[in-house]
Amino acid sequence: MTLAAVACAVWILGWWMNVRLANGASSDAIAIKILIPAIFGLTIVIVWELMVRGFEINPVILPAPSDVIERLGVSGATLWADFRQTILKGALVGYLLGAAAAFVVAIIADRSDFLTRGILPVGSFMAALPIVGTAPIFVKWLGSDWESKAAVVGVMVFFPILVNAVAGLKDTNAMQRDLMRTYAAGYWATLFKLRLPSAMPFVFNGLKIGTTLALIGAIVAEFFGSPTVGMGFRISTSFGQLALDMVWAEIVVAAIAGSAFYGLMVMIEKWVTFWHPSQR
Repeated sequence: MTLAAVACAVWILGWWMNVRLANGASSDAIAIKILIPAIFGLTIVIVWELMVRGFEINPVILPAPSDVIERLGVSGATLWADFRQTILKGALVGYLLGAAAAFVVAIIADRSDFLTRGILPVGSFMAALPIVGTAPIFVKWLGSDWESKAAVVGVMVFFPILVNAVAGLKDTNAMQRDLMRTYAAGYWATLFKLRLPSAMPFVFNGLKIGTTLALIGAIVAEFFGSPTVGMGFRISTSFGQLALDMVWAEIVVAAIAGSAFYGLMVMIEKWVTFWHPSQR
């Protein structure tokens, strides 16, 4: 009970510090904005550690953070191999192929009212298909290696990016288009100088949604067949062996990779759409 009481004290201390920082005179400073979530996350980890130790929770049910950190250090080679198989091959390749295909199809559909009216409803329908239903089909078609995972990811990110890109290409008003016509600008000049820049905020919305979908798709697809490497394979087999510290280690790596991927996309968005009111 002593450790539980210490955990409560740590939680109250972390809460108090964050309230003081959030309501302080420097609350808008970048350092404070970073410090507040850092304190919050560190508080959760410390409370988790103290509660597991204090109540002697079985590691099979919930391992302590120190056990997960130890596993991260001991199994670095295995985690790197899984990261390379799932993230770099399955998720990243599928994401790039799906995004490129969606962008090309969006430009083609933009020139055809028939395609635009047909693709958007179908895209919304396809985006709602459950991955647990489509992933086994792709594994059956393309084999159990990373190619089938890349295909699953490509399909998952294709439709959200397509729908956003098509909507973005139409985000210009009649006055802007008339102005381009007065300059004798053709379709391609109007596309590259007016419509594509206007579409970028929509396109990046789709790309940011795709970052999380890609990670989920690559990991879940490995549950339906994979070689003896990969994050989904490792989570599945480690769970069967009751090695929950390994499962949590894979979750930590996946969370860090997903956050870094999303953050990278946000940085590129700020650089490309610096002119948009949302970036000011």
